[in-house]
Amino acid sequence: MMIRSRPRQSGVALLEALIATVILAIGLLGAVGLQARAYSALADADVRAEATIATDKLLGVMANDAANLSNYALTSTGTPSPTLKPWIDETNSYIPGASTTITLTPQGGYTKVSVVIQWIRKAGPRSITNQHQITAYL
Repeated sequence: MMIRSRPRQSGVALLEALIATVILAIGLLGAVGLQARAYSALADADVRAEATIATDKLLGVMANDAANLSNYALTSTGTPSPTLKPWIDETNSYIPGASTTITLTPQGGYTKVSVVIQWIRKAGPRSITNQHQITAYL
């Protein structure tokens, strides 16, 4: 009688399960990273929307007070005029640490108004400064 030896494959199923677990872990880490980036982008979009709304509000006030446009000029390190201070306070309540620059340039029969709002990101690298600029003609 001849005895045939069978090839031994013990542990192959365990090895396949380990490889599948590693691949699943890498995929889950990628999904978590993607979620973190999405949250960062959402936070940045929220602040950009606030900057747009605040600038639109300021331009509406300036359009109604065209005779006193010079009261709205502001450098990034300057002190806002009493006319501009409520808007600055409101903007800083929505965008903490915002730095605002308002430049007025007379051009013939109208005035070019450039509003720049800068802030430091809430999420992600703190060293990155974002800027939102809107130019209008009043």
